[in-house]
Amino acid sequence: MQIYLPIAEISLNVFLLLGLGGAVGFLSGLFGVGGGFLMTPLLIFIGVPPAVAVATEANQIVASSVSGALAHWRRGNVDFKMGMVLLVGGFIGSSLGVWLFSILRGAGQIDLVISLSYVVFLGIIGILMLIESLRAMQRRRKPTGRRVKLHQHNWLHGLPFKMRFRKSKLYISALLPLAVGIFVGVLAAIMGVGGGFIMVPAMIYLLGMPTSVVVGTSLFQIIFVTANVTFLQAWQNQTVDVVLALLLLTGGVIGAQFGSRAGARLHGEQLRSLLALMVLAVCGKLAYDLVATPDDLYSLGYLVSE
Repeated sequence: MQIYLPIAEISLNVFLLLGLGGAVGFLSGLFGVGGGFLMTPLLIFIGVPPAVAVATEANQIVASSVSGALAHWRRGNVDFKMGMVLLVGGFIGSSLGVWLFSILRGAGQIDLVISLSYVVFLGIIGILMLIESLRAMQRRRKPTGRRVKLHQHNWLHGLPFKMRFRKSKLYISALLPLAVGIFVGVLAAIMGVGGGFIMVPAMIYLLGMPTSVVVGTSLFQIIFVTANVTFLQAWQNQTVDVVLALLLLTGGVIGAQFGSRAGARLHGEQLRSLLALMVLAVCGKLAYDLVATPDDLYSLGYLVSE
């Protein structure tokens, strides 16, 4: 059954879109990520224009993240104080990112920037997460008898404006999570992601938060940052396809509930290794598409006039 998407200006199968939403929602609850790092490239692969895919996916992430965050909140796995600091940074970064998005779109470079951003960030994060998770699993199988620190203290932990985050058992500078929030907010606007693939490892390795708290806190922050991105994209760039968003949203809410239950049965290092492999797979496909000869050597486009 085909449905016409008015902003994307194409027709797609309804059940395909519902299935994509459900699958990405499942991953959202499982890994504590918004799922945009996977959904945005998938939408591009099936023919949705990159600018529309980025803006619309931010809207779908809101719903799947709400569903996943509620499930983790019921189990007491959300650090709201840490989430609020990350959220302040996220609002700043996402507002800046939408402004950059408008400039790049007007210059006709937004499609290339989106693809290159995915290849670079997914490649780096995927490799680092895979290496660390494999080391963690090796230590689990062969314990050395001595305690291994999850993160090392360095000059970053000597920064001012320290705050105590009791849920995460941390006493660190508020500037660290604020900076992480700003960076992830920019990515949310430019790449159409919740930023979980950056947020989760940053919260674990940079901030030193327990993995059990990271997932729920990440989803809590993602909810409000992606909502801000959706509003700004619809207002400034008119690239949010409501019909597409509703279909993805319906599948995403259902899938996130199943994902959060499945995640409770896996160890933290297992979750990180699975996420790393998925990130690298998406990165490989995007990198291939950048260098491969397209089926159509020429395409028609239009210039966005202000």
